Amino acid sequence: MPRIDGARLMADLAALRAFGRCGTGVDRTALSAEDIAARRWLAGRMAEAGLEPRMDCQGTVLGRGAAARALLIGSHTDTVPKGGWLDGALGVVCGLEVARTLGAGIDIISFQDEEGTFLPCLGSRAFIGDMTLAEIEAARARDGRTLSDALAAAGLHGTPLRAEPGRYRGFLELHIEQGPVLEETGHDVGIVTGIVGYRRWRIHAKGRADHAGTTPMALRRDAGATLLRFAADAATQLLAAGGGTETVWNIGWISFSPGASNVVPASAELVLEFRDLDALVLARIEAWLCRRLAADTSLAGEEITHFAPTPMDPALMAALERAAAKNGARHLRMPSGAGHDAMILARAMPTAMLFVPSIGGRSHDPAEDTAEANIVCGCQVLCDAAEALIGD
Repeated sequence: MPRIDGARLMADLAALRAFGRCGTGVDRTALSAEDIAARRWLAGRMAEAGLEPRMDCQGTVLGRGAAARALLIGSHTDTVPKGGWLDGALGVVCGLEVARTLGAGIDIISFQDEEGTFLPCLGSRAFIGDMTLAEIEAARARDGRTLSDALAAAGLHGTPLRAEPGRYRGFLELHIEQGPVLEETGHDVGIVTGIVGYRRWRIHAKGRADHAGTTPMALRRDAGATLLRFAADAATQLLAAGGGTETVWNIGWISFSPGASNVVPASAELVLEFRDLDALVLARIEAWLCRRLAADTSLAGEEITHFAPTPMDPALMAALERAAAKNGARHLRMPSGAGHDAMILARAMPTAMLFVPSIGGRSHDPAEDTAEANIVCGCQVLCDAAEALIGD
C-alpha cells in the first residue's frame, strides 16, 4: 500500500496555519485577505502536485487531476472568527497528500464559506447547483457587508465551479471530530454513519410590563417566568417525549424585554434546537413541542431552521472501515452532530466522512488540536480507502 509522507503533510498544515494565525488558533473568515491568500497558496500546492488548479468566482479551489473519472476529496479552509487550525483545513491538506501519494484518480477541493460568514456551505451548494442568485444577492455578514461586495473586493469573477456530470465516483471528507467521543473511548478514527438533522425553533412568550416592586406576584403577567417554565419542561421532558440515546438539544439564546431588573418582562424569546440522525425521533420531539405550546395560550413558536438527517454511503463507509482495519486503527461507527460540506455533496454523489480525535473535544476555539499521530493515521486510512475506491 502506498504510504503517505507524514512530515510533508504536517509541513503543509503548518504552512496553511500561518495564514491568519492568532496565537494557537487561526482567524481566516471567508473572503478575508487571509482566506484569499491561503486559497492562492493552496492552488500553488495543487499545481506542484500535478493537479490543474481552478479558483472560481466565490473562492472555491479545485485541483483537477488528468483522469477521466475521479474520487473527490476535500473540505474547507475558511474558519470561524478566532477559531482553530484544523477544522476544515485538515480535510483539504490530507486530500492533497492523498493525491500526491496515489498520483492519479483524485480531485481535491476547498469549498468556500462552509462556516457561514455570509452563507453557510456557499461553495459546496454552488458546486452541486443548489444555489440561487437571489440567495447570493441577499447574503450578508453580521457586520452588514454583503456577499456581493466581498466577492468584488476580493477580485473574484466568473462563474461558480460545478461538478462535472459523470466524473465523480464519490466524495470523501476527513475532519476532526469536534467532540470528545473518540478520545474518551480510545478510538483512532470514527466512521461517520450520517450527519444529524436538526430543527431550530424560536419560542415567544407574551405578558405585560409592570413595576417589579409594586405588582404582587399573583397579579403579574410575567412573560419571563412563562418562558422559563417552558425551558424547565424542555429540560425534563423533551428527551423522554421521543428522544433517543444520541439525541442532543440546546437552548443557546434567550432574551427578555424590556430587559430591566425592576420591570416585569412584557415579552420573552428563546431559541431551542434539537438534533438526531433519525428523522422519526425529530418528528416525535417536534410533536411534543407543539403540544406544549398549544397548552399555554401565552406561548407561541415557529420553526426557523429545518435540516433533514443525511446518511452516508454504505459502500464508501465500508471502504473506510477496511482501510482502518488494514492499518490497525481502532475505529468506531458514529454520527456527526455538526454539519459539514459532506451533507451537501451527499445530495449529488456517494459521500462518506472520516473523523480523527479532537484533544479535549475542543473545536471552533484556539485550543482546537489533534495529536500528530492521529492526523497521520487518519490520512493513511483515507489514502488506503481512496486507493481501493479508484481501483474498483
